Amino acid sequence: MDFAQIVQTVALYALPVLFAITVHEAAHGYAARHYGDNTAHMLGRITLNPLKHIDPVGTIAMPLMLYFATGGAFLFGYAKPVPVNFGRLRNPKKDMVWVALAGPGANLVQAVLWTLALYLLIALGVNERFFTEMCKAGLLVNLVMFAFNLFPLPPLDGGRILVGLLPQPLAWQVSRIEPWGFFVVMALVITGVVSSLWMRPLMGLTSGLIHWVLTPVRALLF
Repeated sequence: MDFAQIVQTVALYALPVLFAITVHEAAHGYAARHYGDNTAHMLGRITLNPLKHIDPVGTIAMPLMLYFATGGAFLFGYAKPVPVNFGRLRNPKKDMVWVALAGPGANLVQAVLWTLALYLLIALGVNERFFTEMCKAGLLVNLVMFAFNLFPLPPLDGGRILVGLLPQPLAWQVSRIEPWGFFVVMALVITGVVSSLWMRPLMGLTSGLIHWVLTPVRALLF
């Protein structure tokens, strides 16, 4: 992969990634405040300022290192998690589900908006490839974040949703995985289990659903 292609890829993905991460984390903080936990608000984390959510290692160093090491075939990264004190929520077990859903939900909304932007560019006859490719990148990035974060294993959002939905004895057993959950998830990512058995099917289903929901918009524009 030559230098020019690398620069072009970074330029295409920079804005979608920043939006995807920032809105995802801010949504967690906003939902937590709505349900009674003011921790993120007091720490200034309910903000659309990406600098508040970027982790130097997880958001920048690790993805770049993996990008160069694998020629773009494998990417992984993470943002600085928004602090949530689940004990402060008005109904911790139930409200935990909504706080966890807020992040992936924000990515789903962004995936819809990037798709709408792509439709509008095509309908208006905008032939600048950079903008259409950025819209496709925005859709892909948000589908990836949506699907990955819903994987049902703590500390991912899907794991917290699972803990909130399970009966208390089972929820306690699942929550005990959290201290080692990151390493388990990484192992499953590296071996391709998460990608092949979870992310690809869920991303395909979600992408198809988005295009189906936007069928009336396509009918109006084209």
